[in-house]
Amino acid sequence: MRTYYVFQSKTAPDLLGFAESPAGETLPADLGPWVSSQQIGPDEEWTLGVSRAIVAAGIMENGFYLWGPVNRPTSPHPVIASDRVEGTAVYDLRGAQIGTIKRLLIEKVSGRVLYVDVTFGGFLGMGVHHHTIPWDKLSYDKELEGYRTDVTEAQVQGAPAFYGDDRVWPDRRREQEMRDYWKDIPRGPI
Repeated sequence: MRTYYVFQSKTAPDLLGFAESPAGETLPADLGPWVSSQQIGPDEEWTLGVSRAIVAAGIMENGFYLWGPVNRPTSPHPVIASDRVEGTAVYDLRGAQIGTIKRLLIEKVSGRVLYVDVTFGGFLGMGVHHHTIPWDKLSYDKELEGYRTDVTEAQVQGAPAFYGDDRVWPDRRREQEMRDYWKDIPRGPI
């Protein structure tokens, strides 16, 4: 976790800005001037009405995060780089984290993401299990700043994996095994 700096806009007192630098130079100048109001360290209790994860994602995306009334349009970002997806949490339908995306598995010819290698369990890199889930079984959840799935833990643990600790098995038989396993598992509402 990181240290975050909270600023208040002088022109819009209900608007707070979050940045990773004490100067707040990444905050939008047109909504300032900005006055530093608080520093929150990684081990300090988060008492604000917005999630630390949401602030972190906003800062990663824009270099800052705004909380409160903003009277200007935001630009949508429909495309995301793969390195921003890797390391993102995967949650079940109840909102409990069940794993983390390790890598995307892309079909060479079409360029489509077909599967994600999700890691589960482990401590300090030991005891980590890799399981492969179809990309279309995940939906991005803005509130959680991660991906949700209706796939159960039992389904995931029973699935074949493209990746293990040190092995890759891209042969056609294993790819077909993966397709066969997941084709019969219906996608529920997320």
